[in-house]
Amino acid sequence: MNPLSRLKNQFSTVLQLGKRNWRIGLAIFFGKIIGTFVVIAAMMIIPGMIATPAHAADTYTAHETTFINTVNTIWTLVAAFLVFGMQAGFVMLEAGFARKKETVNVLMECIFDTCLCGILFWAIGYAFMFSTGNAFIGYHWFFLSGAPATYLATGIPILAHWIFQYAFADTCSTIVSGAMIGRTSFRGDILYSIGITGFIYPIIGHWAWGPDGFLALMGSKGNFLESLGQGFRDFAGSTVVHTIGGIASLAGAIVLGPRIGRVFRRDDKLKGGLPPAHNLTVAAVGAFILWFGWYGFNPGSTLSAMDMQGIGRIAANTTLAACAGGMVAMYFALWFGPTKGKFDVGFTVNGLLGGLVAITCPCYWVSPLGAILLGAIAGVVIFVGTNLLEYFRIDDPVGAVPVHGLCGIWGTISLGFFASGEYGATGPTGADNSAPVKGLFYGGGLDVLKAQFIGSFTITVATFVVAFAMMWIINKMPNPWKLRVEDHGEKAGLDIFEHGAAAYSEDEDEIDIQGLFEGGSVKNPLTA
Repeated sequence: MNPLSRLKNQFSTVLQLGKRNWRIGLAIFFGKIIGTFVVIAAMMIIPGMIATPAHAADTYTAHETTFINTVNTIWTLVAAFLVFGMQAGFVMLEAGFARKKETVNVLMECIFDTCLCGILFWAIGYAFMFSTGNAFIGYHWFFLSGAPATYLATGIPILAHWIFQYAFADTCSTIVSGAMIGRTSFRGDILYSIGITGFIYPIIGHWAWGPDGFLALMGSKGNFLESLGQGFRDFAGSTVVHTIGGIASLAGAIVLGPRIGRVFRRDDKLKGGLPPAHNLTVAAVGAFILWFGWYGFNPGSTLSAMDMQGIGRIAANTTLAACAGGMVAMYFALWFGPTKGKFDVGFTVNGLLGGLVAITCPCYWVSPLGAILLGAIAGVVIFVGTNLLEYFRIDDPVGAVPVHGLCGIWGTISLGFFASGEYGATGPTGADNSAPVKGLFYGGGLDVLKAQFIGSFTITVATFVVAFAMMWIINKMPNPWKLRVEDHGEKAGLDIFEHGAAAYSEDEDEIDIQGLFEGGSVKNPLTA
């Protein structure tokens, strides 16, 4: 074939491909146009299906109610899946901030805690927390037996509510392990996880979130502190999830004591401080996964897709608080931190997480400006809290105490300052703003602030006392059930001592796995 014929054939082939691709492109384009019209039509039709002018605002047919409950259930389940996905973020964050020789142990603890939490929260935790009982504890629905079809007035199936709340319980349990990395025996972890997930979190959580908890009903007629006229509010868990997890972390870190060889800054300004994180890339990616999961944590706590304004406001407030917390923590570390003059990624990551924790309580009731301000203060709390731990010689490898404990307390109290006085309560069919929550800065006086302080103080103190007693008792048990691992196991690294495995393939030849299981010695222990 001569060159001219070959060129004509190639041109013809290209032309045919172009026509085919053009048809495909045109089909995709028109498909998108059609899809857009379908969405627009749905937006116009669906509101008419669930709320027509013929009905009062709160009156619906059985068909409309079923439709609303179905939409709300789908929304709650999607949020639950997002919250559960935070476990991947916790694993990466904790493993990244830990030393290299502790990586497998972090992975195993988070995986096991998740499995254990599921069984315990099904058997007893959900009953203690969300069933009716008295002001201190629920005592129905064990093993979900005898539970109603839907949870209270939400219209959401009880199992959908259970899976959402299980994801929250799992978050609380995982928080605790972060402050105890590197020196906690795996069997000790099993024991304290049973205590946290099965008893401490659900029972204390019942006080604030249970249908008859004394803090939830505080200020109402015939209940705790009736004269106050305000109940304790914690929309998505700054106190119930994060303060409980963070303060239990503090108790565990105090009982355990610091890791062997840990030098604090007050003792040596040059060599003191947290050991370097072994993989900041993994830690930073974990923080972003957690941030993403928070869009289930906070907006999902409406349990209602019908509250469109509330969901949008919560998501925006969540974002802005995280941004402000990360930036302020970064600049405080730059100006005043041990790496003065350097932009510290560890402080920045914990700053944005602190902002997320702080906004978790007030996210429904504050304005975007309020979210920025309280998130910025959370960034300061992270910096000050981290340095306080150094001063008191408390070893918290990932910053669980300042992030979850201290920022959880701040976020809960901040509602008393920043509640804008515009928003009341969410509900299955939308918002009810007839009784808006108004903080001190918006002319609301001290009542909300008092209620928030009382609730936060009560739960903080109760959690610390009970968790400290539990950790102390476990630490008095004989090996291998003692809370703190044996010294030689800690020095060799928990990955080797407890699991007989290394996190990275290049380190596998350094472990005598067979000798380890036969009571032999480790040939060449991994070092941080």
